Amino acid sequence: MDIRYQLKPRAARRQKPFLPDGPLPFGQLRTDHMFLMDYVDGRWIDPRIVPYGPLALAPGAVALHYAQEIFEGAKAFLHEDGEIHAFRIDKNAARLNRSGAGVLIPPIPEDDQVQAILSLLDVDRLWAPHQEGASLYIRPFVFGTQDSLGVKPSSRYTFCVFLSPSGPYYPAGFREPVKLLVTRRFHRAAPGGTGAFKTGGNYAASLMAGHVAHEHGASQVLFLDVTDTYIEEAGAMNHFHVTRAGELLIPTFTETILRSITSESVLELGERHLGVRVRQDRIPVEQFLDDVRSGAITEAGGFGTAAVVSAVGSYVFDDATELRVGDGHIGPHTRKVYEALTGIQRGKRPAPEGWLFLAKRVESTARPGE
Repeated sequence: MDIRYQLKPRAARRQKPFLPDGPLPFGQLRTDHMFLMDYVDGRWIDPRIVPYGPLALAPGAVALHYAQEIFEGAKAFLHEDGEIHAFRIDKNAARLNRSGAGVLIPPIPEDDQVQAILSLLDVDRLWAPHQEGASLYIRPFVFGTQDSLGVKPSSRYTFCVFLSPSGPYYPAGFREPVKLLVTRRFHRAAPGGTGAFKTGGNYAASLMAGHVAHEHGASQVLFLDVTDTYIEEAGAMNHFHVTRAGELLIPTFTETILRSITSESVLELGERHLGVRVRQDRIPVEQFLDDVRSGAITEAGGFGTAAVVSAVGSYVFDDATELRVGDGHIGPHTRKVYEALTGIQRGKRPAPEGWLFLAKRVESTARPGE
């Protein structure tokens, strides 16, 4: 893929490494540039890196009316050697295409997606935050741009990638456990729907549930399946728990659970690398809650790109009663997994082959238009 570069004038770009004075918010800041590519007449054309800014979009664009849109979330990290490495972005590229197939968006070659991300990271490398716990959050997304009313797939699309220097997803980061609301009032997805795809409509449907969770002092809802029998996932992360025997369980992936790349990474690392036994199973919610009460479950939490690993300290219910997990603090197994994953991401532990992608430095002479 030949990328066209239309960069900001040098004087208008970041000239020095990004060294924020205080804690970084999550997802609020933007770097200087973004990647764009268009789908026209049955093919992807004009890959380009341009200054970050508003997108031209017709009021009748299919994405605005019928939510034909998909997105991804990945992270890149500044290592101690001064280089930037993205974490498992090939898995994000594959998942983007799986989501696209679910809402009839044409696939983008995975190698082209990876090249787009790494090229953008190279251009805006001075934005990589140096703070502990911070990253360059990567947001690739695709949306239907055809100006057409009527419920049918768009004939034109735009693929965009932008970067956000970000701190932890939860303000306290890994230091403090979160609280989840367990309720039967809301369901994230139904069988036969789009629950396994990362499309914006799923997240719009979760906003009211998240609002109610916040009213109960919780960060998110722990969603159940439509029969209210099994645990599925929280709004922004897969769920997990740890038994007294030291086994970590993740709910089995179904068509109503988004397969977290973080969860998949934990499963692939397994006991050999984590020091924790890991497996998947269907988790009946009532048995789970009984085991938390009895102490048979000692730790719980969530896996996701944004938060990486979050400990859950307690569950709250519609009647405002609360159930504490273990002693309510971050448990040793949760900490082991967090330290292993973040160590790999930040280059402090050996990474399995192919997990880290180096944003190679490209000399300015190789960037036409600079």
